[in-house]
Amino acid sequence: MYDVVIIGAGVTGCAIARFLSAYRGSFCVLERSEDVCTGTSKANSAIIHAGFDAAHGSLMAKYNLLGSRMYPELAKELDFEYKNNGSLVLALHEEDIHKLEALMENGRKNGVEKLEIVGRERLKELEPAIGHVPVAALYAPTAGIICPFGATIAFAENACTNGVEFRFDTEVKGVSPAEDESGERYWVIQTAHGVIHSRAVVNAAGVYSDILHNMVSADKIHITPRRGDYLLLDRKTGGYVKHTVFQVPGKFGKGVLVSPTVHGNTIIGPTAEDIDDKEGVETTAEGFDDLMEKAGFAFDDLPLREVITSFAGLRAHEARHDFILGEVKDAPGFFDCAGIESPGLTAAPAIGKEIAGQLADKLGLKENPDFVGTRKGFLDAKSLPLDEIAVLVKEKPEYGRIVCRCEQVSEGAIIDAIRRPLGARSLDGVKRRVRAGMGRCQGGFCSPRIMDILAREWGVDPADITKAGGHSSVIVGLVKDRV
Repeated sequence: MYDVVIIGAGVTGCAIARFLSAYRGSFCVLERSEDVCTGTSKANSAIIHAGFDAAHGSLMAKYNLLGSRMYPELAKELDFEYKNNGSLVLALHEEDIHKLEALMENGRKNGVEKLEIVGRERLKELEPAIGHVPVAALYAPTAGIICPFGATIAFAENACTNGVEFRFDTEVKGVSPAEDESGERYWVIQTAHGVIHSRAVVNAAGVYSDILHNMVSADKIHITPRRGDYLLLDRKTGGYVKHTVFQVPGKFGKGVLVSPTVHGNTIIGPTAEDIDDKEGVETTAEGFDDLMEKAGFAFDDLPLREVITSFAGLRAHEARHDFILGEVKDAPGFFDCAGIESPGLTAAPAIGKEIAGQLADKLGLKENPDFVGTRKGFLDAKSLPLDEIAVLVKEKPEYGRIVCRCEQVSEGAIIDAIRRPLGARSLDGVKRRVRAGMGRCQGGFCSPRIMDILAREWGVDPADITKAGGHSSVIVGLVKDRV
């Protein structure tokens, strides 16, 4: 019997696990995929919103602001990448400036600091590459960018180090209440690998959170997957865009943004298309045409020839367009974290802290005196001075063997990604941790070598190594018998 089972190992579930591990108890995270950060949390804009957009008085507004303020310190404690680069919302016509004023007023009500509207001249100073169309912008200097993989993995590793159990490839099939002989209520969780019992359940299942909620509550909710296409530009475009640049919001939110990433790339997106398929992450030519057209309103000469990859992500849109958080009224001990769409990444640590606190109060959990709130991130050897690199390579020669040439990732870094808590088991797992395969060739050269290292470290046949778990086999047959 666990005290708490968290369903879903995205950024919200992992943040809850990290803050919950500050209490004494038995905790488990169940994830249907082979790793953390495989759903919405891996395919998004990677931005930390300032908090001016969410409706005043909403849970989105509350936890956006709290989460935004938590990230700088958390990035230091858990050693993941964060940059306070600020954001701009562009008015493309004079008649749109009143929309900027409304956003600024809403942001100030939400508690966002330092907001200001800047004219064309100041806008050009802030963003020299801005195109000829924009006439003014709302400037939010408190906004930022992070690596969503890095943050989610940091939360998960820290939780694991503090005793939280993670079970992967464990899809939840059903959740139902039960009582023991003394009348104490608990939850029965049916999974693909047997039955689990827990005093409390947290539903952090992203686009599937409505299915779990509706298993236990008469107050039904409905999650619509909202697909967004993205384009990612090569790192040689680093510095072209300095801030996260939005345009005045339309029907589907903030529309297309252009932003730097913490790794030096440039990202453009997303589109917004409501679909029925909760696994529908196919990209479309129409989506990319839309991205390029809208991005062209902000910048005249975006280096679109430098696109190195494209992808699509799903946002968990609920009809009420607000987060659904906390204990379900007609299902005591079942806690929702549903409808977590933008600004969900920003809000995640604040939601994690809040839900962990609610669980501690509900279950009478005491503080964990052995809790370690810090974590050391992955070693990026190429960021070290040359003399330190020489010492490192002498002590650990594997750090001198470069496997991924595009991102300059060594065999040592890949081994670290595999051997750490909750270590990588797939090509994508390695990619999310140390960026091997993230460069211009997108793994075209380094994937076979990474597969060899994974197979060696896990003691399996290379044919058993997958791209992303499940049925995503890379080796599907042999042209001749192996000797």
